[in-house]
Amino acid sequence: MSIEINWTPRAKNNLDSIKTYLSVEWSDSISKSFESKVKDFTEIIKEFPNLGSVENNSRGIRGFQITKQIRIFYRIKGTRIIILALFDTRQHPKKRPR
Repeated sequence: MSIEINWTPRAKNNLDSIKTYLSVEWSDSISKSFESKVKDFTEIIKEFPNLGSVENNSRGIRGFQITKQIRIFYRIKGTRIIILALFDTRQHPKKRPR
């Protein structure tokens, strides 16, 4: 069974914003390192989709801490994993995907 990873527009936008921020404020190498962590995570959840903790059981949302500051949210739909958002944990908790 082949698992497909899909990104919502919101998640793509989150990823691009984080990479730009890291590149401008820190360095291109830090940005590339973050991007590599995200890529590695997407490869791991293809094999172990239930890896993330349940964030919202009724909506099937799972979350995983990619870095100390960034949490990724996703949903499993059959043979697809939908990346919903990347969330900076330093933000107000009410802004988290629900």
